Amino acid sequence: MTIAGVLAVYSIIVSIVAIFSLVCLWKIFDKAGEPGWACIIPLYNAYVLYKIAFGNGWLFLLSLVPLVNVVVCVILYFKLSSAFGHGVGFGFGLLFFNPIFMAILAFGSSDYVGA
Repeated sequence: MTIAGVLAVYSIIVSIVAIFSLVCLWKIFDKAGEPGWACIIPLYNAYVLYKIAFGNGWLFLLSLVPLVNVVVCVILYFKLSSAFGHGVGFGFGLLFFNPIFMAILAFGSSDYVGA
């Protein structure tokens, strides 16, 4: 019975973080001039995120290749940081504390500079 309670609380916390991340991504897409609803559609949201960060959305296909996807994902966070006018430190924040720094991008004063 105790395990069920712990799993229930864990599921609620994970759901809250997922919904919050979705809202943040919606706001980031809006700031970049992309449709916010695009964050809801699987694979298309990756295309739009890579388009915002790299300028070329088709690079998201590299994230489907094993081992290459890790490198490309790390580069994505640093490119996303620079696309909103931030530096390398913010890129490390996106890499290690993603929900917090995505919220800063979404609700902060960051403006989309371009890829």
